[in-house]
Amino acid sequence: MKLGFGLYKHMLNEEHYRFAKQCGATHIIIHLVDYFGHKKNKENANQPIGESEGWGKAGDGKLWSLEELLKIKKDINHHGLELEGIENFDPAMWHDILLDGPKKEQQIELVKEQIRIVGKAGIPVFGYNFSLAGVSSRTAGPYARAGAGSVGMEGKVDETPIRNGMVWNMVYDENAPSGYIPKISHEELWNRLQYFLDAIIPVAEKAGVQMAAHPDDPPMPFLRNTPRLIYQPDMYQRLLEMNSSISNGLEFCLGSIAEMTEGDVHEATDFYSKQNRIAYIHFRNVVGKVPNYKEVFVDEGDIDMIRIIRILKKNNFLGVLIPDHTPQMTCDGSWYAGMAYSMGFMKAAITIVQNEI
Repeated sequence: MKLGFGLYKHMLNEEHYRFAKQCGATHIIIHLVDYFGHKKNKENANQPIGESEGWGKAGDGKLWSLEELLKIKKDINHHGLELEGIENFDPAMWHDILLDGPKKEQQIELVKEQIRIVGKAGIPVFGYNFSLAGVSSRTAGPYARAGAGSVGMEGKVDETPIRNGMVWNMVYDENAPSGYIPKISHEELWNRLQYFLDAIIPVAEKAGVQMAAHPDDPPMPFLRNTPRLIYQPDMYQRLLEMNSSISNGLEFCLGSIAEMTEGDVHEATDFYSKQNRIAYIHFRNVVGKVPNYKEVFVDEGDIDMIRIIRILKKNNFLGVLIPDHTPQMTCDGSWYAGMAYSMGFMKAAITIVQNEI
């Protein structure tokens, strides 16, 4: 097991690389989509919530170049860290793949080329979330211990339809005609995923890149009048059986899985880590299940995090664990404090379990 750190696009700089290293991280997962482009002050930007109006404008849909990725990798390596993966495609790059739109064949070729570039850069993992609504229906509040700021659900599910020109919580076409994306069935969404996997997994395999699918967050059957794919633990297996390649892997989010109404997160971790298909893990804790749950500190939730690490050790998981996101502590630099707290717990827990006989 390796201790990693996830960094948003505006954090890809020396200050945050040094902070990650100081926390004990050895690996970095980066986001190249700017979820905070609409915010003037990003200094303490927590995870985006996912309001009905979305996170703002998507990118330009252009490929992240080999030169760009190599520059980021070099800077990360300079600080004694390894670049383990990229998390999430720019919605502007693959919106018609998600929506089964007229540009899907053109965009699937773009996605293939992006995966080839990632492979040439020597980046082993690409995380993605095959979702129309993305993250939605969450609220922010003093949900963690002693009133630390965090996010959760309070029983309300956003049923606002998604307007044209928007998918995955971001606007890719500000001039789209009025109206909303059509309602589809779960089976139709699975068919779109099958098209995606059939096209890109052979490319990823050849490029030496493992694709890693995130479960739905929050894991509801429907959000914003759209179906979801992975909202119960056993649904991950259907995705794995669509293509047996090791390049068809999982971005295993403990928090999202614990929020699911069925199954047990410890049993799911054992089941999937035995298959050697987990690319990396979002190591975070929650209290409750959808539609009523709260994200909390790593040591106060429903998940026995030490037990999770013991399961991963037993099954010889060698990948990266990242805190993903954490409650915000009441102090200057609340994001940094919350992350440092989580990282300290993770480092200590991994060390203890790895030293057990």
